[in-house]
Amino acid sequence: MLNFGAYKPIFSLLRGTAFLLAASGLHGLLLPLRGQVEGFSTASLGFMGTAWAGGFVAGCLFAPRIVRRAGHVRAFGAFAASGAIIALLTGLMIDPYVWILLRAFTGFTMAGAFMVIESWLNERATNENRGTVFGLYMMVTYASIMAGQMIVAAGDVRSDALFMVTGIFFCAALLPTAVSSAAHPRPLQDVTLDIRGLYANSPVSSAACLLIGVANGAWGTLGAVYGARIGISTAEIALMMSLVVVAGAALQMPVGRLSDKTDRRYVLVGAALACAIVGVLIFLLTPRSGAFVIAMTAAYGAFAYTLYSLAVAHANDHARPEEFVKVSGGLLLLYGFGTMIGPMLGAALMGVMRPESLFLATALAHFLLVGYTILRIGRRAPVPLEAREAFKTMPADRGATPEAARLDPRTPAEDAK
Repeated sequence: MLNFGAYKPIFSLLRGTAFLLAASGLHGLLLPLRGQVEGFSTASLGFMGTAWAGGFVAGCLFAPRIVRRAGHVRAFGAFAASGAIIALLTGLMIDPYVWILLRAFTGFTMAGAFMVIESWLNERATNENRGTVFGLYMMVTYASIMAGQMIVAAGDVRSDALFMVTGIFFCAALLPTAVSSAAHPRPLQDVTLDIRGLYANSPVSSAACLLIGVANGAWGTLGAVYGARIGISTAEIALMMSLVVVAGAALQMPVGRLSDKTDRRYVLVGAALACAIVGVLIFLLTPRSGAFVIAMTAAYGAFAYTLYSLAVAHANDHARPEEFVKVSGGLLLLYGFGTMIGPMLGAALMGVMRPESLFLATALAHFLLVGYTILRIGRRAPVPLEAREAFKTMPADRGATPEAARLDPRTPAEDAK
């Protein structure tokens, strides 16, 4: 039974996390829909996703320096306030070039804010309850993003009200930490990316995280544009974007448990192939009914959002326990680089073909993943079942930083603090 008294400081942090993620989900869906209404080109909408991902990766690398200099509370307050200012500026200045620039700043501030929250949660967690804290964090992540996206369905994307609501949520996110009297966490550590070491540890996982980032970046940025272009309602678009993530979260554990019983690479191939096939079917069938589109994209998300967790689990099967944080953080950065490429690829295809060509971009990444993984299966023996760590879910969205690896229950106690 959950001891609510022991988790009281964590619940306070999770409230701030919920507002922050709701603001992120709302703003991330509002911009492409409003941009579509304003007649922005597909290329400019794609570049917004690339700018966000680039800012997020930069934030993971440089935000720890800001936090060390200013402290957790002041740094988080600056990040959340910056998010509110940027959200309001996007409502004041309706221009694609301005939005692209502002999205880069949003990515940076969100990375900084998430790193503060994740390090703070890690400091509050103990070795005994780390799994529970991590699970609560994942639940809040998915629920808040979905709630933020569904707010779009209740508003009018042509008005400025939703930009104001986004700003309010960003401001509300800083209140729990601003009034907290708890001790500050230890200073954040710098994030490094050792591509050669990651590839030596697991070539499949390194290539997979990059390609998964390409596919998820394309969908996450342009999925709403696809929905608007084919003529489904705003409410259906919001539901579609939310159910893709929810379906992926629901299927993670069944797929993960299957991978615990066999070579994870076979499961990775099967899930990636299913993604590619569903994507090609959407391109060929060109569905226009809202219910059919939602069902097809949910099927796509059910497999697409299991791939990152499988790739990380496979990498950690080959890594030593003391390397878990380094490997997980490095793979997340590779995923981030992929999300910078995906929106540009998807926008290019959608610009010259019909809206469903977005799924050709995702299918290309997934077919490449299938081919490379099959190539590697014959070159390296699988890790024996008894030598593996049990599968754990990992967020395959933009709301996670390398600092989240320290919160993961698989992290050795000496590396978690």
